[in-house]
Amino acid sequence: MPMPDKAALRKALRKEKIKAREALTPEERAEKSRAICTNILQTPEYAKAKVVMIYKFVKGEVQLKALEEANEALPEAERKTFVYPLCIEDRGMLAIAPQSCDTDSPAWKKGAFGIPEPVPEQGRVVAPEDIDLVVSPCSSFDETFMRLGMGGGYYDRFLPKCVKADVMLVAYECQRAEQIPAEDWDVPVPCIVTENGVFRKK
Repeated sequence: MPMPDKAALRKALRKEKIKAREALTPEERAEKSRAICTNILQTPEYAKAKVVMIYKFVKGEVQLKALEEANEALPEAERKTFVYPLCIEDRGMLAIAPQSCDTDSPAWKKGAFGIPEPVPEQGRVVAPEDIDLVVSPCSSFDETFMRLGMGGGYYDRFLPKCVKADVMLVAYECQRAEQIPAEDWDVPVPCIVTENGVFRKK
C-alpha cells in the first residue's frame, strides 16, 4: 500500500485540528482565548511593540478581542497601532490600520467566506517592515515550533517581509500535533502562545 504524500498528510492534519478547535464549546473558546490574550499582554514582545498585526477571528479561531479592549482602555497616546490582514490577488496580503476596530463600522466589510475585512479606503496601508509584532493564527503546531496554516499560504508569503517583527503563533492546546509534515518552505516560529502559557523556541 503506497504511503500518503506530504500534501495529503498535511490536509488530513489540518482537517483534524480545525475539527478539534471547533469541538470546543463557545464558552471554552472564550475562556481559553481570554487566557491566551492575558499571556500575550504579559510578554516583552507585546510590551515593546508599537505596531501590532492581529486578525478578526472566524469560526473556531483564537479570539483576540481582549487585546483590542485592553488597547482601547489605554490613554490615546499610549495605544498601539493595530493592523489587520487583507488578502489580495495572487495569495498576497496587505496590512491595514483601520479607523476603527469595530467590525460594525464602515471601516469593515464582509469578505470571502464571511471573514471581516478592513476597507483600505477607510484606513491606511502599513508597510510590513513597519510592523513590530505579528500575532498569527494556525490550524496546528508541533513541538519543533512548526506552524501549519489554513492552506492558502498568505502568511507564508507575508511574514518574510516583516523584517523587524517578532512573530507569535496563537492556538489552543487541542491544536498541538505530534509532528507536522514540514515542507521545504516551512520556517519554525520563535514563539507560541496557548491557554497554558508562552512557549519559546530555544
